[in-house]
Amino acid sequence: MSKNIYKNLLTNNLIYRGFYNLKKKEQKNNLSGSRYNHHKSTFKKNGFTLIELLIVIAIIGVLSTLLMVNFIGIRQRARDANRKSDMSQIQAALEQYRADQGSYPAGLPNCGNPLTNDDGSITYMQKVPCDPLGNLYYNSGDYYYYFDNSKDSYTITACLENTSDSQGTSTTPGGSGCDTSFYYTVTNP
Repeated sequence: MSKNIYKNLLTNNLIYRGFYNLKKKEQKNNLSGSRYNHHKSTFKKNGFTLIELLIVIAIIGVLSTLLMVNFIGIRQRARDANRKSDMSQIQAALEQYRADQGSYPAGLPNCGNPLTNDDGSITYMQKVPCDPLGNLYYNSGDYYYYFDNSKDSYTITACLENTSDSQGTSTTPGGSGCDTSFYYTVTNP
Protein backbone atom coordinates (compact mmCIF):
# COMPACT_ATOMS: atom_id res chain seq x y z
CA MET A 1 0.00 0.00 0.00
CA SER A 2 2.79 2.34 0.64
CA LYS A 3 3.89 1.84 -2.97
CA ASN A 4 0.54 3.07 -4.28
CA ILE A 5 0.49 6.07 -2.00
CA TYR A 6 3.99 7.01 -3.06
CA LYS A 7 3.02 6.53 -6.71
CA ASN A 8 -0.08 8.71 -6.33
CA LEU A 9 1.84 11.45 -4.58
CA LEU A 10 4.54 11.43 -7.23
CA THR A 11 1.99 11.50 -10.07
CA ASN A 12 -0.04 14.28 -8.43
CA ASN A 13 3.14 16.29 -7.83
CA LEU A 14 4.24 15.96 -11.47
CA ILE A 15 0.78 16.87 -12.72
CA TYR A 16 0.68 19.84 -10.36
CA ARG A 17 4.16 20.98 -11.45
CA GLY A 18 3.24 20.72 -15.13
CA PHE A 19 -0.01 22.60 -14.53
CA TYR A 20 1.85 25.22 -12.51
CA ASN A 21 4.49 25.76 -15.23
CA LEU A 22 1.76 25.97 -17.88
CA LYS A 23 -0.13 28.51 -15.78
CA LYS A 24 3.06 30.57 -15.34
CA LYS A 25 3.69 30.66 -19.11
CA GLU A 26 0.13 31.74 -19.73
CA GLN A 27 0.42 34.58 -17.23
CA LYS A 28 3.70 35.69 -18.79
CA ASN A 29 2.12 35.85 -22.26
CA ASN A 30 -0.97 37.69 -21.04
CA LEU A 31 0.73 40.53 -19.17
CA SER A 32 -1.19 43.29 -20.95
CA GLY A 33 -4.45 41.43 -20.83
CA SER A 34 -4.84 41.06 -24.57
CA ARG A 35 -5.79 37.66 -25.86
CA TYR A 36 -3.49 38.10 -28.91
CA ASN A 37 -0.24 38.57 -26.99
CA HIS A 38 0.64 34.91 -27.12
CA HIS A 39 1.36 35.36 -30.87
CA LYS A 40 4.30 37.71 -30.18
CA SER A 41 6.54 34.83 -29.23
CA THR A 42 6.01 33.16 -32.63
CA PHE A 43 6.65 36.37 -34.64
CA LYS A 44 10.05 36.26 -36.38
CA LYS A 45 12.24 39.34 -36.60
CA ASN A 46 12.96 40.31 -40.25
CA GLY A 47 15.63 42.73 -41.52
CA PHE A 48 18.83 44.15 -40.06
CA THR A 49 19.43 46.42 -37.13
CA LEU A 50 20.85 49.89 -37.62
CA ILE A 51 24.17 48.84 -36.06
CA GLU A 52 24.53 45.92 -38.48
CA LEU A 53 23.85 48.19 -41.45
CA LEU A 54 26.36 50.80 -40.25
CA ILE A 55 29.06 48.16 -39.80
CA VAL A 56 28.48 46.79 -43.31
CA ILE A 57 28.55 50.30 -44.81
CA ALA A 58 31.80 51.09 -42.96
CA ILE A 59 33.43 47.88 -44.22
CA ILE A 60 32.36 48.61 -47.80
CA GLY A 61 33.72 52.16 -47.49
CA VAL A 62 37.12 50.98 -46.28
CA LEU A 63 37.39 48.34 -49.01
CA SER A 64 36.39 50.76 -51.76
CA THR A 65 38.95 53.30 -50.52
CA LEU A 66 41.71 50.70 -50.60
CA LEU A 67 40.70 49.58 -54.09
CA MET A 68 40.57 53.14 -55.44
CA VAL A 69 44.03 53.96 -54.10
CA ASN A 70 45.39 50.79 -55.67
CA PHE A 71 43.56 51.50 -58.94
CA ILE A 72 45.07 54.98 -59.17
CA GLY A 73 48.54 53.49 -58.59
CA ILE A 74 47.97 50.96 -61.37
CA ARG A 75 47.06 53.71 -63.83
CA GLN A 76 50.17 55.72 -62.90
CA ARG A 77 52.42 52.70 -63.37
CA ALA A 78 50.79 51.97 -66.74
CA ARG A 79 51.42 55.53 -67.97
CA ASP A 80 55.02 55.31 -66.74
CA ALA A 81 55.47 52.04 -68.66
CA ASN A 82 54.07 53.80 -71.75
CA ARG A 83 56.60 56.63 -71.29
CA LYS A 84 59.48 54.17 -71.06
CA SER A 85 58.30 52.38 -74.20
CA ASP A 86 57.99 55.70 -76.07
CA MET A 87 61.51 56.65 -75.06
CA SER A 88 62.87 53.31 -76.29
CA GLN A 89 61.22 53.94 -79.66
CA ILE A 90 62.69 57.44 -79.82
CA GLN A 91 66.10 56.03 -78.89
CA ALA A 92 65.91 53.46 -81.71
CA ALA A 93 64.97 56.19 -84.21
CA LEU A 94 67.85 58.40 -82.99
CA GLU A 95 70.32 55.55 -83.45
CA GLN A 96 69.10 55.04 -87.04
CA TYR A 97 69.43 58.79 -87.59
CA ARG A 98 73.02 58.74 -86.32
CA ALA A 99 73.89 55.69 -88.45
CA ASP A 100 72.73 57.55 -91.58
CA GLN A 101 73.75 61.14 -90.74
CA GLY A 102 76.90 60.56 -88.66
CA SER A 103 75.57 62.54 -85.67
CA TYR A 104 72.47 62.83 -83.52
CA PRO A 105 69.97 65.61 -84.31
CA ALA A 106 70.47 68.90 -82.51
CA GLY A 107 66.84 68.91 -81.43
CA LEU A 108 63.88 66.59 -81.31
CA PRO A 109 60.69 67.69 -83.11
CA ASN A 110 57.59 68.42 -81.06
CA CYS A 111 55.42 65.42 -80.27
CA GLY A 112 53.13 64.36 -83.08
CA ASN A 113 55.60 65.55 -85.74
CA PRO A 114 57.88 63.24 -87.75
CA LEU A 115 61.58 62.78 -87.06
CA THR A 116 63.31 63.26 -90.42
CA ASN A 117 66.74 64.15 -91.73
CA ASP A 118 67.56 67.81 -92.41
CA ASP A 119 66.04 67.94 -95.90
CA GLY A 120 63.04 65.75 -94.95
CA SER A 121 63.83 63.03 -97.48
CA ILE A 122 64.24 60.24 -94.89
CA THR A 123 61.72 59.62 -92.11
CA TYR A 124 63.04 57.86 -89.01
CA MET A 125 59.84 58.09 -87.00
CA GLN A 126 56.37 58.90 -88.36
CA LYS A 127 55.25 60.65 -85.17
CA VAL A 128 57.35 61.47 -82.15
CA PRO A 129 55.26 60.18 -79.21
CA CYS A 130 53.66 62.56 -76.74
CA ASP A 131 53.46 62.13 -72.99
CA PRO A 132 50.38 60.01 -72.04
CA LEU A 133 48.93 62.93 -70.06
CA GLY A 134 49.23 65.26 -73.05
CA ASN A 135 50.46 68.81 -73.34
CA LEU A 136 49.39 69.82 -69.83
CA TYR A 137 52.09 67.66 -68.28
CA TYR A 138 55.90 67.80 -68.10
CA ASN A 139 57.61 69.88 -70.78
CA SER A 140 54.26 70.60 -72.51
CA GLY A 141 53.81 66.94 -73.48
CA ASP A 142 57.19 66.63 -75.21
CA TYR A 143 59.88 64.39 -73.80
CA TYR A 144 62.85 66.50 -72.78
CA TYR A 145 65.75 66.08 -75.23
CA TYR A 146 69.24 67.40 -74.58
CA PHE A 147 72.02 67.06 -77.16
CA ASP A 148 75.66 67.60 -76.18
CA ASN A 149 77.46 68.45 -79.43
CA SER A 150 80.94 68.26 -77.89
CA LYS A 151 80.43 64.64 -76.81
CA ASP A 152 77.99 63.67 -79.57
CA SER A 153 75.58 62.33 -76.94
CA TYR A 154 71.99 62.93 -75.97
CA THR A 155 69.67 62.55 -73.01
CA ILE A 156 65.90 61.95 -73.22
CA THR A 157 63.89 62.50 -70.05
CA ALA A 158 60.32 61.85 -68.95
CA CYS A 159 58.62 62.78 -65.70
CA LEU A 160 57.42 59.67 -63.81
CA GLU A 161 54.23 59.66 -61.76
CA ASN A 162 55.18 56.65 -59.65
CA THR A 163 57.88 57.91 -57.29
CA SER A 164 58.72 54.39 -56.09
CA ASP A 165 59.89 53.26 -59.55
CA SER A 166 63.31 51.64 -59.22
CA GLN A 167 64.46 53.06 -62.59
CA GLY A 168 63.61 56.64 -61.70
CA THR A 169 65.84 59.38 -60.31
CA SER A 170 65.25 62.64 -58.50
CA THR A 171 68.10 64.38 -60.36
CA THR A 172 66.62 67.18 -62.44
CA PRO A 173 67.84 66.93 -66.06
CA GLY A 174 65.88 69.89 -67.39
CA GLY A 175 62.46 70.61 -68.74
CA SER A 176 59.64 72.07 -66.72
CA GLY A 177 56.39 71.10 -65.05
CA CYS A 178 57.24 67.80 -63.34
CA ASP A 179 54.97 67.66 -60.28
CA THR A 180 56.68 64.62 -58.73
CA SER A 181 60.31 65.71 -59.38
CA PHE A 182 61.01 62.09 -60.30
CA TYR A 183 62.47 61.33 -63.73
CA TYR A 184 63.32 58.52 -66.10
CA THR A 185 66.33 59.25 -68.27
CA VAL A 186 67.71 57.47 -71.33
CA THR A 187 71.11 58.28 -72.83
CA ASN A 188 72.79 57.16 -76.03
CA PRO A 189 74.27 53.65 -75.82
